[in-house]
Amino acid sequence: MPQLTCENLTVGYDGKKVREDVSFAVERGDYLCIVGENGSGKTTLMKTILGLQSPISGKILMGEGLKPTEIGYLPQQTEVQKDFPASVREIVRSGCQSRCGLRPFYTRTEKQMAQEAMCKMRIDDLAGRCYRELSGGQQQRVLLARALCATQKMLLLDEPVSGLDPAATAEMYRLIEQLNREDGITILMISHDVGAAVKAASHVLHIGETTFFGTKAQYLHHIAQEGGDNTHV
Repeated sequence: MPQLTCENLTVGYDGKKVREDVSFAVERGDYLCIVGENGSGKTTLMKTILGLQSPISGKILMGEGLKPTEIGYLPQQTEVQKDFPASVREIVRSGCQSRCGLRPFYTRTEKQMAQEAMCKMRIDDLAGRCYRELSGGQQQRVLLARALCATQKMLLLDEPVSGLDPAATAEMYRLIEQLNREDGITILMISHDVGAAVKAASHVLHIGETTFFGTKAQYLHHIAQEGGDNTHV
């Protein structure tokens, strides 16, 4: 059974449909890039998969022992969040909260997990720094480390390079690809930058006037058949 399956999924909010009849399946270790125009329902789909809102219709099935609490999430960052007055260490450790339940402290294992996540994201030297003093690229690596503390199975990333300069963007993509290829973490990533994002992807879900799901090779063939420009993909 795939790690995640969406069957005939219709998503929206307040009873209003945003996207209808979306079906796809993700195997463990896949790298799925979700692309489409603004307002096409990409973020709504991701929030529905996370259980932050209910589907209007259809099913979301999880296999490979995956639980909803074992999915790491990196949402789009708001201006308020960028000014959050906490240390890098505190923010990364907070990714373990789903494991804590009612326990008001972090165990030695959880603290070690946070330390390893910071090392993996190359921010261990920033552990004592205040989050709001960091650059945009550093902040995104902190949030990715936090998401890693929630899972070693699947990460959902919503526009993880939005607002970053070219160097920080390239580094962020490199780290995400490393988590997928070296650590075997399944990636579902929303991106407007189709060319850059699809380079590392194994599969593509394109949400537009019609919905396309397939391997990267199938997507490139689909673009060619549609007469689109895939020269930068």
